[in-house]
Amino acid sequence: MATRDQVYPTVLRRPFLGENFLLENEFAEYLYHEFAARQPIIDYHCHLCPHDIVANRQFHSLTEAWLEGDHYKWRVMRTQGVPERYITGDASDWEKFEQWAKTVPFTARNPIFHWTHLELRRYFGIEVLLNACTAADIYHCANTQLAEPDFSTQGLLRRMRVEVVCTTDDPADDLQAHATFAQQHTFCRLLPSFRADKAILIQREGFPQYLERLGAAAHLTIRTFDDLLQALERRILYFHEHGCRLSDHGLEHLYAADFTDQQANTVLQKRLSNRSLTPQEVELFQSALLYYLGKAYARQGWVQQFHLGALRNNNSRMMRTLGPDTGFDSIGDFEQATALGRFLDRLDQEDALAKTILYNLNPRDNEVFATMIGNFNDGSVPGKIQWGSAWWFLDQKDGIEKQLNTLSNMGLLARFVGMLTDSRSFLSFPRHEYFRRILCNLLGRDVANGELPADLEWLGSIVADICYRNAKAYFGL
Repeated sequence: MATRDQVYPTVLRRPFLGENFLLENEFAEYLYHEFAARQPIIDYHCHLCPHDIVANRQFHSLTEAWLEGDHYKWRVMRTQGVPERYITGDASDWEKFEQWAKTVPFTARNPIFHWTHLELRRYFGIEVLLNACTAADIYHCANTQLAEPDFSTQGLLRRMRVEVVCTTDDPADDLQAHATFAQQHTFCRLLPSFRADKAILIQREGFPQYLERLGAAAHLTIRTFDDLLQALERRILYFHEHGCRLSDHGLEHLYAADFTDQQANTVLQKRLSNRSLTPQEVELFQSALLYYLGKAYARQGWVQQFHLGALRNNNSRMMRTLGPDTGFDSIGDFEQATALGRFLDRLDQEDALAKTILYNLNPRDNEVFATMIGNFNDGSVPGKIQWGSAWWFLDQKDGIEKQLNTLSNMGLLARFVGMLTDSRSFLSFPRHEYFRRILCNLLGRDVANGELPADLEWLGSIVADICYRNAKAYFGL
């Protein structure tokens, strides 16, 4: 009778999350262990709370550290049939964690299954699988460690060798946390990013009230379109003084309608008088404001980022109950190419196109974005216009591979600025490892297939560039 070793030799050579997880051959293994794994992390886009970092928050439980604000996990728990009380409701931390533990075995082949167990291993040294039977022991073990000083928010950043964290901040924010951290610490740089969506999305409820808050931060009253531009310019300068070198916008698509300043002002006056706007008026205003913001970013030498394609807050009942960013968004099917090209061209014609990173959420648009960036690279800096890493629903193995392959086919992979977490969780940094393993495996596979030469020092240098050095140079960090 055949032994288990004879029947399952490959499985036994490839343990789950072993040293060579996702690495299919010796070339990939060498590239990862000798080059990728050694690089620090520049997380140039995330949603971590800067106040938690400067306060050096100590999490009271693994539930706080892991499930608080993580709508990726919330979505699969709802799909599993877990009542909302155990997700965002008033259940205890243990009850919420127990429901998550019961859900995890059902996430097989979802990237969350990999991320969950990578995070347990990399932060807590826990190698057993999380399920209903192991939940109590894992919860106790992780909680014991989280109570130690080395597992504070700053300790977690040190543990992952994070050099730079760029948070996502509203123009009206005071940035006090960033200023305080800069005075107290040198192990990591905590930098703001300028996210002016609330000033752009004129049709949203609460827009007039937001302009009052923005005006107060800029020390002026916003009554006209020119006032709004002046307020945003003041805040851009304020952010720049606090180390900001990036802006970001999360939009369905870019806006590039024709406009005059007078028309934009007329639309703003109409909105401030609580009159309804037509879709054409909304697009005109947004096109005008984005254009002027783009010019302002270029004047400061910033990198502008655009996250495009999300269809947000689809469930209106849950939006009313829980608010935005709670797990009810999806991939949208918006037209991207025409307005995107017009927007970039409008700025480029005036030599006012900043370094730009474009992220798309619909994989049908991969080739659109990969070719669009080539239209506006002008030789002034390597990879001036970037197609950003696989984002949100696409930041899993299949989505990452498709992004890397498409970029390789239509651009220069070697100039790519690499991965980011885009996360609200301090335990999400192993996503950089996940990306790096996938990258090294693709290159190692090409070497094994004779599609790339077995010059591993040359390929290793490219790997180190993508994982760290390109971002450091591109963002001027």
